[in-house]
Amino acid sequence: MAPKAAAEAATEKTDVEMTGTQEQETVTEKPKEPEKPQEQEVDAPKDGRPKAKPGAVALSAQDCTVNAVAVNQGKVLMPLTEGGMQYLLAGARCTAGLKGGRYMFETRIIESLNPTEVQGSQRTPMPRQLVRLGFSLPGSSLLLADGPDSICFDSEGFFIHHKSKKKVASKFGRDQVVAVLLNLDAASPNANTISLFIAGARASEPVPLPESLCGKVLIPTITYKNVSLEVNFGPTPRAALPFACRMLSDAATADLEMLAAAAEKGGKNEVVFPVGLPERGYFDWVDSFISKNPGYTELSSRKILEWATKSGCSTAAAPRQGSAAAGSNDRPQAKFGVPDLDDWSPLKVIAAVAPTLRMNFVVPELQKNLVKSDREDALNRFGAADFHRKAIVLMGEPSNDYKAWIQAKLLDEKKAKAEVEKKKKAAEKERLRLAEQRKKDAEARKKKVEHDRKAREIAKKKEKGEDVAEEEAALEAAVAEAEEAKEEGKEEEVEEETPVELTEEEKEVVFMKLAVPDLTDQELMRAYAHFTVPTKAEGFDEVEFAWQTEKASADFLKAYVQEKKMNSVAEDLQPSADFKERWTKWTKVMQEWRQCQAVFKDPAKRKAAQEKKAAEAKKKLEEEKKKLIEVGDDEGAKALEETAGKQAEPMEVDVENIDPMAVEDITDLGNGEPLFANFTYEDWTLLTTRYELHLLAHSFRKDLNDPDRPGFGLKDLGYYYNKYYKKTWNFQQFGVKEFDPDLVELLKDSVSLETESGHVKTDGDEDIALEQFIRLTEDNRRERQRRIDAGDETARLKFIRPSPGKGVQGKGGASSNAYGQKRPQVAPSYPPAKQPRPAHGR
Repeated sequence: MAPKAAAEAATEKTDVEMTGTQEQETVTEKPKEPEKPQEQEVDAPKDGRPKAKPGAVALSAQDCTVNAVAVNQGKVLMPLTEGGMQYLLAGARCTAGLKGGRYMFETRIIESLNPTEVQGSQRTPMPRQLVRLGFSLPGSSLLLADGPDSICFDSEGFFIHHKSKKKVASKFGRDQVVAVLLNLDAASPNANTISLFIAGARASEPVPLPESLCGKVLIPTITYKNVSLEVNFGPTPRAALPFACRMLSDAATADLEMLAAAAEKGGKNEVVFPVGLPERGYFDWVDSFISKNPGYTELSSRKILEWATKSGCSTAAAPRQGSAAAGSNDRPQAKFGVPDLDDWSPLKVIAAVAPTLRMNFVVPELQKNLVKSDREDALNRFGAADFHRKAIVLMGEPSNDYKAWIQAKLLDEKKAKAEVEKKKKAAEKERLRLAEQRKKDAEARKKKVEHDRKAREIAKKKEKGEDVAEEEAALEAAVAEAEEAKEEGKEEEVEEETPVELTEEEKEVVFMKLAVPDLTDQELMRAYAHFTVPTKAEGFDEVEFAWQTEKASADFLKAYVQEKKMNSVAEDLQPSADFKERWTKWTKVMQEWRQCQAVFKDPAKRKAAQEKKAAEAKKKLEEEKKKLIEVGDDEGAKALEETAGKQAEPMEVDVENIDPMAVEDITDLGNGEPLFANFTYEDWTLLTTRYELHLLAHSFRKDLNDPDRPGFGLKDLGYYYNKYYKKTWNFQQFGVKEFDPDLVELLKDSVSLETESGHVKTDGDEDIALEQFIRLTEDNRRERQRRIDAGDETARLKFIRPSPGKGVQGKGGASSNAYGQKRPQVAPSYPPAKQPRPAHGR
């Protein structure tokens, strides 16, 4: 390196080192603490404008949560703490909102409550006691910090707006007078700010109002939990501020907006019971009703779940949608790890308290509002002297207003998703741009190093007197090219935004698909048969049919229930005592028949049985002869003995040619052989199946006692078979493809399917003699045997004996997979006969 160049490099290095040292010194310097600004608020001037009437500015008895209890003429707020209410925030608003001027209100914690917790509480929300003081917009949530429509300070010293939360003051607690000042005076240096004062001293600097709340009417709002509060709207403060400031009740009417009380009907508040069907827009209609009528409070399980979440209660991992653990919109599952919440104790408290409040309610209990007895119970809670009780029926084709609301909701949701996607794409685009920029910057640094190197080489050549014109021109061209590329990089491609609109398919949507069903299948199956349309005769002051006329609504409900009956199982059906008696009798007779066959098949047992029968006959003969001789009828006694002797002689019987349907004594064809002597496992199985389906069909009709549902379809056979016999319907064991005609042919003259309804049908009367099933089974067995002997192999049975512990399935009725009846396999109650199978029989 030349001496000159080395000197320049050393100078440059020294400059860099000095600059770095200065920067380091600048960074390590401690900034001076800013001086606290002097109080800019001044004493309020005299105001001769008209003021609100005494008592007009107070806590609203209607614009509050049901657990907020105002006592002592609204000067004290107390909470409900029993039955899980201790975990829920309470909220109350003032009857007047501010739209101008500078005013304050005060509160003081006069009692801190520590309700006893049920043992087992795992996730108790903290802190146990909490107060939030601030302002909210009309119609917004009564819980401060719930959404963008409110601002507040809390007892932990935080200022909260929507998702923003920052520490601005010290904590405040019991017996401290806390004031919140709202400055809307455009002439004040602190215009559009809110401040917190504790015991008369400023606790926070003026906090600017969010832009979304500027120019709006702001209502003093209090949210609290497990404390009792003194509330002071004035006119005299309990703790004077460093400057004179008017309180809310001393405000000029020009700066106030008095909020209208909830509408009443005939001097009464109103309670609305929506009556609609599941999966047909019920809860969407409720949401639209609340949005149009913010003066109504919803009393429902889903709102308690939402309320608890907003109160800081955290839920366990959400269950899979559609599972039983997820519950339904009507009866959601509470999984807070707090026993008093998880068992829905707040529902009981609210049911007791709500009828005592001067508030308007909407009670969207989907299932209960459809059942007459449940509606009557609800009406009894809300007395006619205090409430206008109204049912609104939502059945059939929805109204145009509802459809428009759904379309607007769909569009809003689609826009929200599009906005999220847009931000996601913008973030990804920015990430790629920065990566590309870093790459370009690295290349630019590399080119600059190369440029500086070439510049130094050119400078050396010029010193030596060499011609460097071409090299200088090339270097200038490279610099120009780099500048041009830099300018091109600044040009950003602006994507044209496509307006978000609903597709033609989306425009046809009337009922939105919700994440959770309105009612679970179990809830619906248990209740739908009791659904009715409400009438004024039940005690309603008014029944409004919002979508269709009364007749159209009633017809729609009738068709809905009928459709459910035809396509659903009756979960509340229980086997009657009559069924159990008949089934017990059949089981006993079956055992006797199986024993009779076993005796006949065993020579030793058969001989012993014959001898026993002969001995009994002889004994009976002797007794009857003795009676005849005692009365002097010797001839009759002799004739009786001769007849008995003939009957005792061996009897020749052509068993193969006997008509089974004509046999009277099925246990003895005359030669001691029973009609069922040749029954094998398959025959006993078919015999039992005949009677089981016969008894099931008759018992279902009698036990359900529903003219609209005299029978059940094949798809529900497995369900009812298990319901009555406590074992799985095993169609697979019969070794056939279809119930009809394959199995029906094997059970001919006992069971079939109705042509029109497809119901399982029994072909015999209810009180048919049990022996008739033996006759039918034997007749069918003989018919199959004749076909086999004639060479028809299709008549040969191919039963599959079920293996213990394995599930079965098939097309002949509900089964483990085919129809969703996942039930354990149960071995048949009739064991197979312990005998060799005839070589010619099957």
